[in-house]
Amino acid sequence: QVQLVESGGGLVQAGGSLTLSCAASGSIFSILPMGWYRQAPGKQRELVADITSAGSTNYADSVKGRFAISRENAKNTVYLQMNSLKPEDTAVYYCRLGPKVLPPRSIDYWGQGTQVTVSS
Repeated sequence: QVQLVESGGGLVQAGGSLTLSCAASGSIFSILPMGWYRQAPGKQRELVADITSAGSTNYADSVKGRFAISRENAKNTVYLQMNSLKPEDTAVYYCRLGPKVLPPRSIDYWGQGTQVTVSS
């Protein structure tokens, strides 16, 4: 099974910064999209940012101008740099590899999540 190992979560004060990393196992990382999602207690999981295999990025309106997603294919790693953090950013953040149909398989893997807590 593909493994996604997340790191970088923690506690930070409002206005601070944090960088999340997600390292994926396997050799097909470079052709797959990657994304960061988050889920706050009692709420639906939502897209934060994603990045295609070509490097095109997409952000939720709530994080535009504050967060930046990037990837380093040689290390099978995707990053999420978070600046100007707000209490409403508090959530469990999940790394996602995919989704993409690659016959005969469908690729869609998730990390276990890392807690980000932003204090007032």
